[in-house]
Amino acid sequence: MEFLIYLLIIMFAVIFSANSIKIVRQYEKGIIETLGKYTAIREPGANIIIPIFQRMLKVDMRERVIDVPPQSVITKDNVSVIVDAIIYFQVTDPIRVIYNIEDFAIAALKLAQTNLRNLIGDMELDNTLTSREKINTQLRTVMDDATDKWGVKVTRVEIQKIDPPKDITNAMSKQMKAEREKRANILEAEGLRQAAILKAEGAKQSVILNAEAIKEKQILEAIGKSEALKNIASAEKYKIEIIYNAIKNSHPTTELIAIKYLESLNSIANGQATKIFLPLDINGVMSSIGGISELFKKTQK
Repeated sequence: MEFLIYLLIIMFAVIFSANSIKIVRQYEKGIIETLGKYTAIREPGANIIIPIFQRMLKVDMRERVIDVPPQSVITKDNVSVIVDAIIYFQVTDPIRVIYNIEDFAIAALKLAQTNLRNLIGDMELDNTLTSREKINTQLRTVMDDATDKWGVKVTRVEIQKIDPPKDITNAMSKQMKAEREKRANILEAEGLRQAAILKAEGAKQSVILNAEAIKEKQILEAIGKSEALKNIASAEKYKIEIIYNAIKNSHPTTELIAIKYLESLNSIANGQATKIFLPLDINGVMSSIGGISELFKKTQK
């Protein structure tokens, strides 16, 4: 009988000790209740409580995910779309998440669904499809304000997909195709326009360059002719000077000059000219010719 009593005492001590030691993991917080009343928070590690009188509630402090199931939402322009979202949250106050809300996951899920309907219901379909980031930010702000009193912070909200009805999708696909074809035609027309402009600019530049080349050629030819005439004039002047010096050094008589003058007149008369210009000092020349005739008469006698 005594052995049985000792055995019961040992079993009670073992069970009491096992229930007295509570292990809190690194990512958890322990909430101690004494006779149903909150008394303390326990940090990660081994903690001792008094069984029967106390109990420990563990709260996961890691960031967790709530998957909002797809739901039908009507946009402002009366188009029904299917929206699927994910909510990321993290407990910041283990006391409030235990005592201020019965089941945070269910409450957050319902809150997300309600606010999704409100946000998307105020937007048209086109804005809904192109404003996911805006929806994410607004939904996160609304949920974070609502869940603050629960000791939870909503870190992110991600809209996974927004699916319009099939007929709307087909119409949008045709519209996008038409827009792409329109842009392609515009780009092609713009390319042809640019090519025509460049071609015209090239032709214009070619004409200008040809005109510049002809102008330069004419200028160079005129300069060449001018230089040639200058050279000829210089040569003629030099030639006349030589002849003049030769005549001067040979001391020609008046009679010789008259004879050469007559020979020159003969050459001039044989030409094609219709007018003949005689020197101003014609009287002197004619006197010389008269002298020559007298000389010939004396020679004949």
